[in-house]
Amino acid sequence: MYDLHSLGWYGFQELCLTVTREVFGQTVTAFLSSHDGGRDGSFTGEWQNNNGETWRGKFVFQCKYSNRPHYNLKLSDLSDELPKADRLAKQGLCNIYVLITNAGVSGSLEEKINSKLKSYGISNVLVLGSTWLFQTIRENKRLRRLVPRVYGLGDLSQILDERVYVQGRALLDSLKEELSKVVITDAYQRAAKALDKHGFVLLIGEPAAGKTTIASLLAMGALDQWQASTMKLETPEKVIHHWNPDDPNQFFWVDDAFGVTQYERSLVREWNHHIAQVRAMLNKGARIVMTSRDYIYNAARSDLKATAFPLLNESQVVIDVHNLTLDEKRQMLYNHMKLGSQPPEFRKKIKPHLEGVAKSKRFIPETARRLGSPFFTKNLYISKWHLEEFVNKQEDFLIEVVGGLDQDCQAALALIYMNSGRLKSPIELKAGETDAIQRMGSSLGGCTHALSAMNGSLVQFDDGSEIPIWRFKHPTVGDAFSSFVVKSPELIEIYLQGCPVEKLLEQVTCGKMGVKRAIVVPKSYFPLVLKRLKAFTSTKKYKDDYLSKWGAKRQVHEFLSFRCTKDFLIEYIKENPNIIDQASKPGLMLDTVSEVHVACKLNEYNLLPEEQRKLFVQTVSKYAVNGDDLYALRSEKIQSLFSAKEIETLREEIKLKVVPKLEEMCTQRQESFDIENDSDAEFFMQSIIETLETIEDQFRQDVSITGRVQKQLQVVKDWIEENTVENSLGDREKLSDAQTSMQHESERSIFDDIDTA
Repeated sequence: MYDLHSLGWYGFQELCLTVTREVFGQTVTAFLSSHDGGRDGSFTGEWQNNNGETWRGKFVFQCKYSNRPHYNLKLSDLSDELPKADRLAKQGLCNIYVLITNAGVSGSLEEKINSKLKSYGISNVLVLGSTWLFQTIRENKRLRRLVPRVYGLGDLSQILDERVYVQGRALLDSLKEELSKVVITDAYQRAAKALDKHGFVLLIGEPAAGKTTIASLLAMGALDQWQASTMKLETPEKVIHHWNPDDPNQFFWVDDAFGVTQYERSLVREWNHHIAQVRAMLNKGARIVMTSRDYIYNAARSDLKATAFPLLNESQVVIDVHNLTLDEKRQMLYNHMKLGSQPPEFRKKIKPHLEGVAKSKRFIPETARRLGSPFFTKNLYISKWHLEEFVNKQEDFLIEVVGGLDQDCQAALALIYMNSGRLKSPIELKAGETDAIQRMGSSLGGCTHALSAMNGSLVQFDDGSEIPIWRFKHPTVGDAFSSFVVKSPELIEIYLQGCPVEKLLEQVTCGKMGVKRAIVVPKSYFPLVLKRLKAFTSTKKYKDDYLSKWGAKRQVHEFLSFRCTKDFLIEYIKENPNIIDQASKPGLMLDTVSEVHVACKLNEYNLLPEEQRKLFVQTVSKYAVNGDDLYALRSEKIQSLFSAKEIETLREEIKLKVVPKLEEMCTQRQESFDIENDSDAEFFMQSIIETLETIEDQFRQDVSITGRVQKQLQVVKDWIEENTVENSLGDREKLSDAQTSMQHESERSIFDDIDTA
């Protein structure tokens, strides 16, 4: 049922050690592969067999691997192992011997092995062949979760119930090939534990570090072990929409939670808006896995309301997947070479160099995938130097691959890129997109054909999402495409003309702003961007509907604040002078309103007139003195618009007008609490807590004020405890330690059989 012959000797040994720990319930010690003395693992203790007998003593485990499918073990295959077992018995190191093999074991052979070993003085012998392994994996959900690679090595229909099987196929069929090659890393083990304990895990790492792979393993495990309703969604709104409070077994997988290739503030804004619901989801038993590139998460952290969602600050649920051990890299490389599509002659040529590739500091999981695919190596000359270049400069190499594609393929990649990495299927082109691909020399038919041709190499058809989409096989393909576009002025123009404005505002910078992975628009194309912005702000979406207007206007404001140089803003103000008045009169909730960012940026560039600066100061000061919004005292950016005298005046007014009514403010907030609709008491009181903490921070030298604030904070804390609904689910299931990788240098190379069929 499982293709265990494809694991390789090292992978099979790791599987066996995990199986023994699960079945025997002991901490099995792993030995070096070249100096094991006939022991792949051992423990001293007791175990009860299927007959109810208790075996006590020194257990020895020996794994016997075969790379031949449907192979039946022979006694001659044990010619090296039997003398070692005899020696271990004479040394008093073995009185119970367990042989595990992925080969078939006949009844007569089992009797011969049993008789031979008992003649050495070994009291109990257990021979476990492929049939036993298949049955054990099939019957043990937790084991499959500990070794999720088996999901890609067998038929899902035989291990999942009908409902979950259908859902699993819809979600993970496209990943099955990758699952068969997966390596259980330390990052996966820690993520699994975090998910069990907290119901939430955020996976961060550099591009191609393996975040999505770990998330897919967790999703498959949730389907299997918990029969979870598993959904892969793109936005916070979709997560909240699909949450069912009456279903405690929902699993939500959100890839690139804060942006695909660049930081998208709109997504963080949505998460902040829905934090209360997310906390309620976790309290009700839902499980959530997010992924994010490290540089995107670092950019998002300052905007995330982590105080309202403390899990984001806890290292045990924020898993950095950067660090791989040498053994993990070796296993990744082995799996992708062995189970990839490279012919035996290629594997034979590259075999002497694989150890060096694994030891490279620039090795990432994507390195292994690309080496395992002829698509990426068809022009690769096999030598130490060329392989070092392949690994060290893989970003440049991928750009060359994109540049060498035909017009249809490049246009197809452009469509995916212009749709933020998620091109809906069937494809419905917008007017600008039609023009863009035509100018690139392609058509809808040409792009459709190209997508099919590139499926599995550069792109992937994903029907496991809510809506079927075409996406980049890996986000680094999108990175390469953007770098390719930047190198061609003609392509930049095509892109600027064809990309939907909403996406354009998230993907470009006008001038160099230091935004990673952004397409930098040179000054000569500023007029084109201004033209498209003007057209966008004239649309019904921007002008008429309130909610759409709010979102569209915010998007323009954030583009001006974070993605535009002074030169561009000067030109923008000439055409849109009203932006200065908008910036000088921000609304309440200063930590979220977009006008604040615009005002700060205009002031930074000396583009905000003094009259409007004073109006801004007056507006935000009024909010603070009324006790409505004290964010001005917490924000260094806002304070950059204040003079020293204005700051001091504001602090004095707060001392006189806000501090005396703190108790009243807290009471009023508490009285407006509706336990039916406001399920999260802590989140409900967050604005009051922030106000109190701000005042405490501002008046640390005044003991009378800090004492008063601390007293009120304790009152709020007590009230929250009284009004918090306890989680009825209790502690989540604890996952025991997964298999411990044998992180040792071995004389036997893991790549020994890499060139065999």
